[in-house]
Amino acid sequence: MEFKDYYKIMGVARDATQDEIKRAYRTLARKYHPDVSKAPDAEARFKELGEAYAVLKDLEKRAAYDQLGSNWQAGQDFRPPPDWNTGFEFSGDGSAGAAGAADFSDFFESLYGRGFESGGRRQQAAHARGEDHHAKVMIDLEDAYNGATRTIKLKRPELNAEGRVVMRPHQLNVTIPRGVRAGQHIRLAGQGAAGIGQGPPGDLYLEIEFHPHPLYRVDQRDVYLDLPLAPWEAALGATLKVPTPTAAVDLKIPPKSVAGGKLRLKGRGIPGTTPGDFYVVLQLVLPEADSETSLAFYAQMAEQFKSFNPRAKLGV
Repeated sequence: MEFKDYYKIMGVARDATQDEIKRAYRTLARKYHPDVSKAPDAEARFKELGEAYAVLKDLEKRAAYDQLGSNWQAGQDFRPPPDWNTGFEFSGDGSAGAAGAADFSDFFESLYGRGFESGGRRQQAAHARGEDHHAKVMIDLEDAYNGATRTIKLKRPELNAEGRVVMRPHQLNVTIPRGVRAGQHIRLAGQGAAGIGQGPPGDLYLEIEFHPHPLYRVDQRDVYLDLPLAPWEAALGATLKVPTPTAAVDLKIPPKSVAGGKLRLKGRGIPGTTPGDFYVVLQLVLPEADSETSLAFYAQMAEQFKSFNPRAKLGV
């Protein structure tokens, strides 16, 4: 998938005001409208303009595009990094999918077509409740086990006095409840957009994701750890100290264990009404043959186990 330079498509500078973007679109849309233009690529250019304008006219989509696309050039291969919109506060109902995304390119949909919909309902009343806001935030896995209070930094796009998009940072002290899991939302009452007139403010919903952990993987409430074993520990069995997000535990490795085998510690996953489990996935690690002695030992093993064929199931 190629990166699309929406500013180049619109023929405007990256710091163009919203009014400049609107004027550029009106001019180019008249030029390339399929009912008017005789250019063979008029329909494609008109559609491309519509996609670019759908992003740049919207403060939230434009700010997200600027944040992600500043280091890319048109035509380059592009894949949005995971959790690229973490800490980005947006309005709307938080539902997946952007209106009209099906009419736009895969590039557009990769950014806005899943879980990022800005521009919530329009409020016409003199007194109305403010819009709800949404943001994705990253926490440590240990916070889900123990609960915590964390300072969360968010940013939200606004127009400055010159009509240009700027990011307004702000931070909140948030209580992370024990047992929260990835994908759940924490509601902060009254922390959304201000109400109209005497209407109350909206709420802010924080979608929880976990920072990548150097030891553990998470699936719903279950947590996984890859445990390296020496061959003799797997063959003979052993009792080993194993880390978990709360404390190290003594784990009995049964004799004749095999690589990829799983040992379950029931109820030691993420806490909850029904807590998850903690799984230890066994991985065999061979000592390095880095000396004459170790090489001689491996030669003895080869002789001892010469009837063993690790590739027997391959049929060769």
